Amino acid sequence: MTGTILAGGENRRIPLLKGHIEIKGEKIINSSVNLMRNLFGRVVISTNTPELYFYCGVPMIGDIVNQRGPLTGIFSVLSNIKDDAIFVAACDMPFLNGQLMEYMLDKYRGKNRENPEPLTSGSEMTGWDAVIPVFEGKPQPLFGIYSKNILGIIEKRLNKGLKRLKDLLTEINVLYIKEEEVRQIDPEGRSFLNINTMEDYKKIVNSE
Repeated sequence: MTGTILAGGENRRIPLLKGHIEIKGEKIINSSVNLMRNLFGRVVISTNTPELYFYCGVPMIGDIVNQRGPLTGIFSVLSNIKDDAIFVAACDMPFLNGQLMEYMLDKYRGKNRENPEPLTSGSEMTGWDAVIPVFEGKPQPLFGIYSKNILGIIEKRLNKGLKRLKDLLTEINVLYIKEEEVRQIDPEGRSFLNINTMEDYKKIVNSE
């Protein structure tokens, strides 16, 4: 599995490059890259501005179709990697929970948590097209696993101009991680916090 950081947003609502925002003295994207390296071994950044992230030292993949949005980023990465699936997180999510990510990966593989396989081993194809956590009653598709099984479905949606990631979930075989399971690992759902506005940024900074 390849860890994937979506950094293709246009920052329209915040005058900062979101992935470069520092929380406790570390840029969000640096923290995410380091965490994913430890979990998956392979990490890529989905971006159309690679010059901003060369210093991260990981491969970068630009959009292969002329439609902006996370669905295009997921499609482009799945189309260009050797692994059978990716774990996706947005570049503006500063509190990714590695334990929750491992739990989701175990569920995707259908393995017993007491006897997990190494995270970087072999093929990872299963019957699930995606694994998505639920928090506050809503799916959290920007923190999830997506399989190459869905490339054809995504391509058809993009060709029709259908870009909403949440709508994709209605067409594929999704394993939803129940909210009570999520809260046992990440009680406050900090994994799903993201920074879209200056108000979000100030709230997060003031809470640390």
